[in-house]
Formats: sequence, C-alpha cells, structure tokens
Amino acid sequence: MAPRDGTAYLGRMKDLNALMQQAQAMQQKLQDAQAKMAETTASGTSGGGLVAIALKGAGEITAVTIDDSLLVPGEGEILADLIVAAHADAKRKLDEANSALMREAAGPMAGMNIPGMPKLF
Repeated sequence: MAPRDGTAYLGRMKDLNALMQQAQAMQQKLQDAQAKMAETTASGTSGGGLVAIALKGAGEITAVTIDDSLLVPGEGEILADLIVAAHADAKRKLDEANSALMREAAGPMAGMNIPGMPKLF
C-alpha cells in the first residue's frame, strides 16, 4: 500500500484548479463573443440591389432601403417578395458571422455538445 503523504491529493487539486481556471476563461470568451454578436451587423440585398436590409445582433432590422422604381401601384407583391428575400440574405450573413464568433470563442470545444452548456455554433 502506498504511503499517504498527500502528494496525490495535492496533484488532483492542482488539476482541478487548472480545470476551473480554463472553464472561467472559456466562460469569459463566450461572454465576450455574445457581446460582439449583439453589435454584429449584416446587410442583405435582393432584386439586384433594389431592396436592401440591414440587421444587427440577433436579427433586429436597423434599416430598409427600397429603390423608388418599386414604389408604383401594382408592384406591392413584388416588393414584398424582395423584402423577404433581402431579409433572408442578411439573416444568413448575420448567422454566419455570429457562428464564426462563437467558434472562435469556443476554440477546441467548438462543436461539442456538453450537457448544460449552450450550443456553441
């Protein structure tokens, strides 16, 4: 039987302390990434640039630009379709940017599904 001098216990405590420090660093990186995501913007267009939409954060619309040529009677359905398409384009770009921020923050843990942890991308 090995002597009970406490060195094994101290070694495990150091490992646990290092693990806790890594978890705290990861948590800070994720919080920083979430703050960056809230400020991330993306623009989408449709109709060859006739409609443009700017999004911020989780998808808040911050601007809509519509070419005057679409503001004529009878073009409502076309305009609606172009707005939806521009929004989809902007949302896709915003989601890609936010996913990249989370992958960067998660580092080697990106893609891991850890119970109790938010999905990292």
